[in-house]
Amino acid sequence: MDMDLSLNQTRVIGCLIEKEITTPEQYPLSLNSLVAACNQKSSREPVMTLSESDVQDILDELIKKRLMKEEVGFGSRVVKYKHRFCNTEFSELKLNEQALGIICTLFLRGPQTPGELRSRTNRLCRFNDVHEVESVLHTLSEPDHGPYVVRLPRESGKRESRYAHLFSGDVDVGEYSMEANLAKGHEHKEKADSRVDALEARVSELEFELLSVNERLDELLK
Repeated sequence: MDMDLSLNQTRVIGCLIEKEITTPEQYPLSLNSLVAACNQKSSREPVMTLSESDVQDILDELIKKRLMKEEVGFGSRVVKYKHRFCNTEFSELKLNEQALGIICTLFLRGPQTPGELRSRTNRLCRFNDVHEVESVLHTLSEPDHGPYVVRLPRESGKRESRYAHLFSGDVDVGEYSMEANLAKGHEHKEKADSRVDALEARVSELEFELLSVNERLDELLK
């Protein structure tokens, strides 16, 4: 893997990929919109409180890595940003819709099980069942295709193992194995209702769209 991205860098890239797919009419994003996307309370783990200067610094870092591009639209003074992480004429990395949905969700929410990934990628791509998710994860974990993800030791009390992305360097599987052993004897509560997750994501999406509309109105009034 050539990339060694920080947590904040994967958050910014993940947000741009997410908004490119879910709200293409708002893409590329202004700095203000990107800050809001990074700091969403839902569909983000961990929840962050990045400032505009924080995000600008991250964007500058990604531009140096040639993973980000600035754009200024005709008749507009607002600088907007689009990723060059994958599936662009400038990027070497090519991912299909399902693989991109998984990587994006791992960027935004950290290690997750195939079941969690199936429910949490429903706005980004479609999986018919968990087995299809596992098949894509298997492909992404093969050396011929990266590897881009790694399977973590299964935690005690859980039916599935979690997967982590490898775009931030190698993952210390031993550390996760220790966490799994320490978790023995503790009761694990999973989010029982994925519909709550979906509703929270929809609210965040509507808030983001409202912010984008207000930005466009401000531009027109200037």
